[in-house]
This record gives sequence, structure tokens and C-alpha cells, in this order.
Amino acid sequence: MSVRLPGIYQWPEIAEEGGLLAYGPRITRMYQQMARQFVKLMRGAKPSDLPVEQPTVFELVVNLKTAKALGLDLPATFLTRADTVIE
Repeated sequence: MSVRLPGIYQWPEIAEEGGLLAYGPRITRMYQQMARQFVKLMRGAKPSDLPVEQPTVFELVVNLKTAKALGLDLPATFLTRADTVIE
């Protein structure tokens, strides 16, 4: 059963796979960041010595295919702010 509700997601990859909107860091970059921290731990670093890392690049991805399927009309001003628009 499809409820046809618009959704906004944290990971841009989800909008690329069919979600309506996404705003956040790429999940692949987050995994790379975690892997670097893990390697440091495995090489003997103390967890208290590791810096807290946060993403610095956030992307806005809009999927117009999904918007059309949901019957939504997104304003052009909003689309110009998007990093990626999927048509």
C-alpha cells in the first residue's frame, strides 16, 4: 500500500533513489570519516585523543520526478538553491 506522502531525508543518496528532498552530507563521506577514525583507533590512538569530526559540506537534492508523481509543484526559487535537481 502506497501512502504517497512527501518525505525529506538526511542523505542526498536517498533523494537520488526516489525520495522527494534530501538535505545533508553524503553518507559515503561520513563512512570515510568513520573509517579514518577507526584506523587511528586500531593503530593505538586513545579515543580521548581523537578530535570530534563533523561534516562541513551539506547538499540539497530535489527529485522532480517524485514531486511530479506526488502532484507537487515546487517553486523555481527553491529549485535554484538546490545543489542537484533530478528531472
